[in-house]
Amino acid sequence: MDLMGMMGKLKETQQKIEETKKRLDSVLIDEQSNDALLKVTLTANRAIKSIAIDDSLLEDKDQLEDYLILVLNKAIEKATNVNQTELDAVTKMDMPMIPGMEDLFK
Repeated sequence: MDLMGMMGKLKETQQKIEETKKRLDSVLIDEQSNDALLKVTLTANRAIKSIAIDDSLLEDKDQLEDYLILVLNKAIEKATNVNQTELDAVTKMDMPMIPGMEDLFK
């Protein structure tokens, strides 16, 4: 096994992961409630960019909280899936799997 080559590959992969994470800041995930009264936009890195709330939801605090929880969780799940897929593609493409190092790049 070429240790120097492996270290170079590791450094290159880490750089590609950082570039991918930066790019994921510009990938937007839109989610909304079934009735479209609440809409959220997140980045693929799970940062909330916008929340749009229909005025009718402002009359019922409990309902609004339920909507926020439901829609934000759905959006976060979608963003997490996109994020994981993108980062997995970078690490699997460039790195030979070394036993015990599978979680190093997450």
